[in-house]
Amino acid sequence: MSELITADLVDLDLSADTKEAAARSLAERMVAAGRVTDLDGFLADVAAREAQMPTGLDGGIGIPHCRSEHVTEPTLAFGRSAARIDFGAPDGPADLIFLIAAPAGADSDHLTILSGLARRLMSTEFTGALRSADDPGRVAALIRGDQPEPSAAA
Repeated sequence: MSELITADLVDLDLSADTKEAAARSLAERMVAAGRVTDLDGFLADVAAREAQMPTGLDGGIGIPHCRSEHVTEPTLAFGRSAARIDFGAPDGPADLIFLIAAPAGADSDHLTILSGLARRLMSTEFTGALRSADDPGRVAALIRGDQPEPSAAA
């Protein structure tokens, strides 16, 4: 299995202004990387999941996610939006967007990715590093945990 996120799955200047456009932009990166086989089918699965319950978290975070038969391997794409996008979080729109894609039936992979990411997103050092980073490779390494997060004292 290849890495969950790579530099080509990171967009530090996400130009979308709706959650649908953000999902499409990030999903297109997954298609280009060979991890999603049918863009429209996958986006329909993302939209169906989003319709069940909003995927916005406090702190400016959106985590659209789904399991889909159009996903070849567990994948995470990340986008940073200056425009901020409404994912239904109580505190307002998101500037950090994570699109999580898991193959159909990969319930444990999906939950592992989601819970691990949610735990890390509680760290202001982690979210601050994502907001200030200017290199997609560094962002991918941070999200994978390959690169240490800056400490609060730094």
